[in-house]
Amino acid sequence: MAENPGDRPFLGRGWSFPPAFDTALPGVRMLEQEDDIASSLHVLLTTGQGERIMVPLYGCSMDELVFEELDTRTRTLMADKIEAAILYHEPRIELESVRLDESEGLDGVVLIGVIYRVRATNSRFNFVFPYYLREGTDINLTTSVRMLPEDRR
Repeated sequence: MAENPGDRPFLGRGWSFPPAFDTALPGVRMLEQEDDIASSLHVLLTTGQGERIMVPLYGCSMDELVFEELDTRTRTLMADKIEAAILYHEPRIELESVRLDESEGLDGVVLIGVIYRVRATNSRFNFVFPYYLREGTDINLTTSVRMLPEDRR
């Protein structure tokens, strides 16, 4: 039997980001369930603390690290910022791991892999967020993005 999206309201429903309006829809385009969670993670990782007036501690403040040398200290700090932000601001998921991939072919880009489990459904997901270390005009957009390999423990 096909599952009705309305059968899982506990996963959430929210505006798409950025907000999109379509004349065929009665209002703003909405995201539901796992798509809403992925969008929320993207917003969380791209928001600096203090940007939201009513929730000043919301966000990750990754922009503070954009000019830092990508050494062990910076990688650890990036992972810690992401883990803390998800822990405090995304109660629908349980974080399993955060991985950083700064392969040679990804000139100026660090792929942040967030492996998480949706608490209500026990479903596992892999969210990959590209974090740019260079100015946007210097990025080679022809590089393909690949998913991070699964951790086999």
